[in-house]
This record gives sequence, C-alpha cells and structure tokens, in this order.
Amino acid sequence: MIAQADVVHDVPYYAQWESPELVEAIIGGRLSAAEDPAWAASGAATPEEYAWWARRLCGMACLRMALHHVTGTRPPRALDLAGDYLRAGAYVKRDDGGLGGLIYAPFAAHTSARHPLQVDVRPELTLGEVASLVRGGSLVMLSVHPWVRTPERQPPQRGGHLVLAVGAGGAAAGTGADDDALFLHNPSGFAGRSQRFVRLTHAELEPFFAGRGVVLTGRTA
Repeated sequence: MIAQADVVHDVPYYAQWESPELVEAIIGGRLSAAEDPAWAASGAATPEEYAWWARRLCGMACLRMALHHVTGTRPPRALDLAGDYLRAGAYVKRDDGGLGGLIYAPFAAHTSARHPLQVDVRPELTLGEVASLVRGGSLVMLSVHPWVRTPERQPPQRGGHLVLAVGAGGAAAGTGADDDALFLHNPSGFAGRSQRFVRLTHAELEPFFAGRGVVLTGRTA
C-alpha cells in the first residue's frame, strides 16, 4: 500500500538470476541455477559459469537497476558488468575458489568513472538518512542480511546482501500508525512477495540492516 506522502522512484527491477520467477525454487534447492532456461541472457559462457556467478550478483543487479533508471535504456548484461568490476578490483577471487563480497571503494571509483552515476560510500548510515537521500532523488544500496526476503524471520546477523532502496514513505494510508518505511528492490527476493517495491518499516528493516550502504545519484553531464 502506497501512502500519499510516499516518494517511490519508477526503477526497473532485475534479479540476480535471469528468471525472477524461479528465484524461490533456486534458493530453496528445488532447482539448480544451471537449469535456469534464461541463463545465456546473463552473458555467461556456460550454465555452470552462470550458476557460480548468479548467487554473487546482488551488487551488479542493484547497479543494473540504477543504470536502467538513470539512462532509460537496458543496462549491460550481468556477467559483462561482473567481469568488468572483477578486473577493476571491486571483486577479488579467493584462494579457495570463492569470491569476496563487493568492495565498496573500487566499486564507487569505477562506477563514477564509467557510468552516469555519482557514487558515495557511506560506512555509517541510518535508515532515516536513507529515506532523506531517496526523497532527494538518489537510490541507495543497503547492506542487509539475505533473510530480509522473509522479514518474519529474525536474522542471525546483519549484512551480507545488497538491496536497492527505491522509495521512502510514512504510515500506510488509513492506519494512523507512525511507521516510516522504505521501498526496496531485492535481487534475491521471491516473486510476488519480496522482489519489487517491497515496503518495510524502519522497525522491520532494522534487524537486517548493517548500518552501511552506497548512494547512487544520476548525473546529467
């Protein structure tokens, strides 16, 4: 429900996986990501490469959403972006074959240099500040626990996943409640439940939020 005081930007949605409707089955282990029929649209050379990258692409999915919103055109493919940011040092492959999470400083520098976005890293950030930034026209990547897709679960810790704040608002119309909220696009959300324009109050989001994020602001020149 969107209240009159809400500011919600019309941001296109991208999941980490090419088939958003299959995210719940993939995360739940009922379907291998390599079985995603749309895997080739990611730019991967093989289904296996796609499966390895897809669960690590929350940051690239957020970037793709912001780029589409700012430019009005479809952004680069997910793995094309991921490879570019790997070469730029925003990702680092570990000796055990894994991949470290998105490193904010090189991500910000590379994005500001390559794309029409001003990027500001905020190692300390409150949800109230996020709301003000979004109301001012920015989008904000937030570090949250992945269980934010099912907010009724209490997370064991904060952070570890990135979502994009695309709107901010107050109490839902007619409730009379004092429940400031954010609207989120979640790259690993579940279709019809927690993917697009998901409204969470600050109180609901706080247990998941690590208190840091990245501010993305469109540049006109």
